Amino acid sequence: MTLSLAGRTASPARQPVPVRSGGFGGAAGLADYLSGERIDALIDATHPYASGISANALVAARKTSVPFVMLQRPPWTAVEGDRWTEVGDVREAVRALGPSPCRVFVTLGRNELAPFADAPQHHYLVRSVDPVDPPLRLLHVVYLTGRGPFAEADDRALMAEYRIDAVIAKNSGGNAIYGKIAAARSLGVKVIMLRRPPAPDAPTVVTIEAALAWLDHALTSATARGV
Repeated sequence: MTLSLAGRTASPARQPVPVRSGGFGGAAGLADYLSGERIDALIDATHPYASGISANALVAARKTSVPFVMLQRPPWTAVEGDRWTEVGDVREAVRALGPSPCRVFVTLGRNELAPFADAPQHHYLVRSVDPVDPPLRLLHVVYLTGRGPFAEADDRALMAEYRIDAVIAKNSGGNAIYGKIAAARSLGVKVIMLRRPPAPDAPTVVTIEAALAWLDHALTSATARGV
């Protein structure tokens, strides 16, 4: 088993399996890798917003006839008390903040932050896995680094300390970083939520257990075919 990482995080979490890092060179490069390494099954467990690699993985799997499944966490859904505004991208999220100065908790990747320079009137609290370098050209910004999971109580205390008016987040799903969403609800803070990009039309499971069951079936089938 090999775990492939995009290589965008400077210090990824340690893993108990062999790890490779970096791109493949598009769908064709991934297909060459699948064939060259004699891969028996491919599980796409990338972030729901990593639509490029998901599309490439599906194309490569079809080209090489490698069994393929996507592991996609169900998106969060708004519940009573949530104040969500859904937007299509980061620039739309910045516009949704409005012209009046407010205090914003930004929980996006460090490579997605450039549009915030167009709204320097706001005060930003930016949390990312790796440091933001170079820093944004903003007068009012505080940077935090951290890797989830983040507890609801901790995020609530953080947002209260910085008197946050709005949270900007992706609809990642799962429990590891849901704390900020629950904390915003309890504090009455609005959430500007980036919608997920459309997922490829591919076989999909929503839990790790289901992915492992699929893998067991795929490998059993491959053995039966003499692969």
